[in-house]
Amino acid sequence: MASVRAMLERRRSSRVQTKIPVRVVGREGNGQTQDAPAEALSVSRYGALLRVPFLPPVGSRIEVLHGFSKEVREFRVISLRGQREHGPFDLGVEIYYPAHNFWGVQFPDERQSA
Repeated sequence: MASVRAMLERRRSSRVQTKIPVRVVGREGNGQTQDAPAEALSVSRYGALLRVPFLPPVGSRIEVLHGFSKEVREFRVISLRGQREHGPFDLGVEIYYPAHNFWGVQFPDERQSA
């Protein structure tokens, strides 16, 4: 098992704990399309931890609508945290095109000294 330090060194950007309302569109494991309100619990330039009411399969694509900016981006589900039978589910997701700061937050490693 990797140490916390090793995991932090592998991260491409820092994470920020937050609560951002989002809307998620994706398919559950049975192929049924879902569209539901959700919440981003932790974000980085490249991904997020989302709490969603349905369970898309790991590896699937989902669309995320930012609750404040109304911007939509496509993400890939990369992990499921705390496996449980019924939702809500905590999904680790990775953004497909991280061209700019989708989340609209300042990350600690972006702060400049005055």
